[in-house]
Amino acid sequence: MSEFFSDPCLAVASRPAQSVVGLRAGSITLSHSAFVQRIGAWSNAFQHLPGKQLALYLNDSLEFAAALLAAWQCGKTVWLNADTLNSSCEAMAKSVDAFAGDFPAEFQPLQASPAPVHLPPLTGLDPEFLGLVVHTSGSTGQAQAVPKKISQLTSEVANLEEVFGARLENAVVLATVSHQHIYGLLFRILWPLAAGRVIHAESLSFPEQLLQLAGQADCVLIASPAHLKRLPDHLDWQAARQHLRAVFSSGGPLTAEVAFSVGKLLGQVPLEVYGSSETGGIAWRQRKPGNIDTWQALPRVAWRIHQEDGLLEVRSPHLMQDAWLRLTDRGQMTEDGHLLLLGRSDRIVKIEEKRISLDAMEQALLSSELVNEVRILVDEEVAGQRQKLTAFVVPTAQGHDLLATADKNTFNQRLRALLSGVVDAIALPRRWRYLDQMPVNAQGKTTHAQLLALINESQDQRPRLPQVHMLEQEATRVVLELTVPASLFYFDGHFAIAPVLPGVVQVDWAILYGRQYFDLPAIFISIHALKFQQVIHAETPVMLEMIHDLHKGSLQFRYFSDAGQHASGRILFTNEKTAC
Repeated sequence: MSEFFSDPCLAVASRPAQSVVGLRAGSITLSHSAFVQRIGAWSNAFQHLPGKQLALYLNDSLEFAAALLAAWQCGKTVWLNADTLNSSCEAMAKSVDAFAGDFPAEFQPLQASPAPVHLPPLTGLDPEFLGLVVHTSGSTGQAQAVPKKISQLTSEVANLEEVFGARLENAVVLATVSHQHIYGLLFRILWPLAAGRVIHAESLSFPEQLLQLAGQADCVLIASPAHLKRLPDHLDWQAARQHLRAVFSSGGPLTAEVAFSVGKLLGQVPLEVYGSSETGGIAWRQRKPGNIDTWQALPRVAWRIHQEDGLLEVRSPHLMQDAWLRLTDRGQMTEDGHLLLLGRSDRIVKIEEKRISLDAMEQALLSSELVNEVRILVDEEVAGQRQKLTAFVVPTAQGHDLLATADKNTFNQRLRALLSGVVDAIALPRRWRYLDQMPVNAQGKTTHAQLLALINESQDQRPRLPQVHMLEQEATRVVLELTVPASLFYFDGHFAIAPVLPGVVQVDWAILYGRQYFDLPAIFISIHALKFQQVIHAETPVMLEMIHDLHKGSLQFRYFSDAGQHASGRILFTNEKTAC
């Protein structure tokens, strides 16, 4: 085990050149010397950049880590956001001096040279330096920018190693959550760098990826409740159970049922970490059958319950100021000093002057055999009108059967009856939306904005086609740039963790646009050499190249981008109706 340094720059500077920093594609190693050269390449890109505020987004965790340390060595405050949607980038552009990494071209993102670059010795970071600005998840409202000093980050890393380090030893770090959020940043970047653990560069979007990698060597999984509750039990997890040293979960509540189910599948009941972007880590727990679901404070975190309103207050080195911070979570202290959480106070709303607990309403619905998941939100559509509630429900299998055999109004009435003993009729949800699954972002969270966007959205209104720009056109060859909207109809169920464009849609679009630009024969015969190499995500431009062979009646297509080739194939057509 390497010596531990909470300062990531000092940690990297202490490692031997031949040591392994990370892995790509499961087995391709990145050496310490190669990693330092990537820090040098990014330092060259940043050192003459005017201004101190830098937006950084990179999908590859190892390249991100190199760029992050380079930015800090150059005195840049790094701003993180969960996505690169135009609306997010435009909002961030008001606060930063430059963009770097995988941002859209219109924001002129800086790139590092791919060539090796020598780097002067790394120096320790100033604890008071404002190194980071993260954004809250938006799960309870509008996302907010939260500044972080280096001392806040290093204190969190030191706490994690003190409490959990002995369990992990030299485990490879696997993750389903993004490093663009504070949880992923700490657990899959800063903590492994500080402890000398190997980082896997790619996020694991599918259970099959986890199954393959977890069975190869001792590892730790950094996940969220949304990812863990969707682990399929039909896969053979035996090899993973032998190698997984720990499973971490944060970012939202994990039910006891899911926790024990994960323990059965993976051999490790998740270590849950309670905290937020604003507070940093506060407490942790690992559920045991029959025990009360209380939390234990992380080292050097003090807490108390405010006597008047029952709200939790915390004080720790993870906060910007050395003072008590009152949260919106209600709590109760047990005799042994542990914490029992009692729900959020900001989920108490007033409807027609009556105080309503959204938590209590959700729990009443979850007690039914018809409801698997539920979120209730306040929707203030028009100023001056009273607040309305909207319920978003993922039915159970039994619930889906009832929806299929009865009309929606009958199902609504069944659920409204469950709430009759909890709230007055005037406070019952006015709108009900039934979903196959809750929408989640890259951190595995269901955000307030995602749910509000569903209120006025029906399936018929969602786009079925990408945004298209012509790049090249010849008699037998066309190249289009396609940008897939995040609200695409075909993302439904494909997949909750990280929506990707289904392969059948890619083939369908190739035929659709092929017929628009070429005189293709009328009848499809077959498709050959069909390959899907890389997934296509929302809001990420890809090129579609189509080549028409008139004599063979074929259409050759490929999807590609700066990341490489995504898919390709050759489709045969004929005008003969007897063809098969």
